[in-house]
Amino acid sequence: MAPVAGEAPATASAVPDRATLRLALVVGGLVLAVLLGFGLGRINGGGGPTAAGGTGSALAEHPHAPGAGAHSHGADQDAAAEAGGLAVSRDGYTLTPLDDEFTLGQAGELRFQIRDGQRRTVTRFAVVHDKPMHVIVVRRDLSGYQHLHPTMAVDGTWSVPLTLPSPGVWRAYADFTAVADDGRQTATTLGVDLVAPGDYTPRDLPGPATTTRVDEFTVEYRGAPQPGLTVPVDFRITGADGVGPTLERYLGAYGHLVALRQGDLGYLHVHPEAELVDGAIRFWLTTPAPGRYRLYLDFATGGAVRTAEFTVSVS
Repeated sequence: MAPVAGEAPATASAVPDRATLRLALVVGGLVLAVLLGFGLGRINGGGGPTAAGGTGSALAEHPHAPGAGAHSHGADQDAAAEAGGLAVSRDGYTLTPLDDEFTLGQAGELRFQIRDGQRRTVTRFAVVHDKPMHVIVVRRDLSGYQHLHPTMAVDGTWSVPLTLPSPGVWRAYADFTAVADDGRQTATTLGVDLVAPGDYTPRDLPGPATTTRVDEFTVEYRGAPQPGLTVPVDFRITGADGVGPTLERYLGAYGHLVALRQGDLGYLHVHPEAELVDGAIRFWLTTPAPGRYRLYLDFATGGAVRTAEFTVSVS
């Protein structure tokens, strides 16, 4: 439109009107919130593990709706079902033991480091299930299970007292989530053999059973693992009077479960529910293939941690 005679030509204002400014602020706030949420998710592992020295746990790693049954996880299923602990190096990290032979029946110390692809000693770990490092030790016939929590020196050397009570070859698993310099987190399990010299007579693996006794408690197992599927497995605990004891949280949950595969001793990650399900401790188990598995359930009551063991056949 032509300007009116005697009037200065109109020019575009460099200052936006109020409506435009308000819209820009709203859009900018939304973008900032999304970016911050993404960044925090990367740092905190999506609400699961937290940086070493924090107070979080990994109970939100694998959530399931109440009443969920056996299921798969699409493209992620193969990775979820893969057994760990079969090698000293995996996912860019290496388990380096500083000693691997122990005197039978005598108190010793397991010492090791975790090194990255540049052979640098790793010193940053996320806290998962209340600890930055979980060590599982078991003889290769799946007897003598121990669940240990080492401490780390400033140079990245982990150490924990360890006694191997019977001769033979033992398997030690380091279950951890390493934190890289860029904040990226990698959860993995590495394994190494330990030796207690002496005459070794392997024990037969107990047959499958749905109940077992631990001190004065009866522990009942319910579940039907299937190859390649994630299924719920429940454990119900009762005392000598037939009444369930008051369960206490151990490692951030009402129980901790380790599953090992007979033969190669493959280590399976098992995820717990945050709360009891109808009074039972529920986990979600993914078995990668048919075979026999040994389950080790740690639970706490009366200030003491006990372990119930089960053999499960998967076909």
